[in-house]
Formats: sequence, C-alpha cells, structure tokens
Amino acid sequence: MTTAPEATIEADERVPIIRTTRDFRATPEQLMRAHTDPDLYARWTGPQGTETRIDHWDARTGGSWRFVARSGGEEHAFRGCFHEIGDHRIVQTFTWEGQPEGVSLETLTFEDLGDGRTRLHAQSLVQSFEERDAWLRSGMEVGVNDGYAKLDRLLADGTAR
Repeated sequence: MTTAPEATIEADERVPIIRTTRDFRATPEQLMRAHTDPDLYARWTGPQGTETRIDHWDARTGGSWRFVARSGGEEHAFRGCFHEIGDHRIVQTFTWEGQPEGVSLETLTFEDLGDGRTRLHAQSLVQSFEERDAWLRSGMEVGVNDGYAKLDRLLADGTAR
C-alpha cells in the first residue's frame, strides 16, 4: 500500500506567511476544478470525518463563498472572497467565522510538472506572527493532509476530472 504524500508546511521568518507545497498526480486544470467546483470541493476539504455544506459559492473574480464544516457534533463556518480566478491561480480571502477579525489572504498556484503531475503552491498571509503561529499550533496540518488525501482518491477514481 502506498501512503499519500504529505504537504510541506513552512512558516516564513520575515513575514507572517504560511507556505504549503504539495504534488498531485493531476493536471493544473483538474486541481483548479477541485478548488472551484463547490460540489467537488465539499467532498475533499478538511479532516477525515468532516462533512462540508456549501452555503454560497461564486467562483469567479469578484465572487464570494461560505461553507460550514461539521465534525463530532461541532460546526465551524468559513467565508471569503475570490479576488482572482485565473487559469492556474486563485487569490482569495479566508476567514473562520469563530475569529472574524482574522482574515487571511491566500494565493494558490498550480505548477505544471508535466506527465500529468502538478505542484500546488499555497501561501496564507495573516495579520501578525502571533496569528500565524496560532494557525500552526491549531493542528492545521491534519486538515490539510487529510483533505489532500481525499482529493487524491477523487482524482484516482476519475471524480475530479
């Protein structure tokens, strides 16, 4: 059995940014769809055992989104705006409604590695080093890695074409 690759998650020392990198056996177009199609996104985002309900999803430059993640009897709502939807790039805000003053500016780029492989580069810029460090202590890597493992399965079975 092959284990799923883990994302590399790094904190920048000079600015309050978290950088995440992960390779996928998928094209940039497939990954773009996985991040912009609400039905597909709801199927893979978050830790194992999380159910995601999309409340609003307008994946276009200037659009917005909101979803609620439910796990273990708890619900957490997230929202943001799509600032740019390009061919291989998404720029968006990300806010956990439990901490509405904490807005992250996220940039995702999909680097075509050839041979049906793509490297995802994501960076999340937050307002302070304290906020960045709180994100890192939150266990975010579990949600990132579990979610991407679910996405790998959707890519492998042809769901995320």
